[in-house]
Amino acid sequence: MNAYQQKWIEILQHARVPNWTISAAGDNVLIHVPDNHSIKELANNIETVLAEISLDINLPKERLKFIIKNSREEIDYVLNPGVDDLITRKT
Repeated sequence: MNAYQQKWIEILQHARVPNWTISAAGDNVLIHVPDNHSIKELANNIETVLAEISLDINLPKERLKFIIKNSREEIDYVLNPGVDDLITRKT
């Protein structure tokens, strides 16, 4: 786990969102939410929420994928995407 990933996990865990589990999943951050949370609603707000939280991170920015899931749905959000991520999104 790199320092940037670790810092994000620490900040998200300190937010203490009830019933959310935040952990590392390889080079990614896994956010497991209860089934009664709307993954679609989270996806619509993730960029804004992460932008606000990122103000507390003073480490050099790195590519980091957030995987947000419950037992029915899953979304991915890539923060600081690389060239490969941008090309993949366009196709």
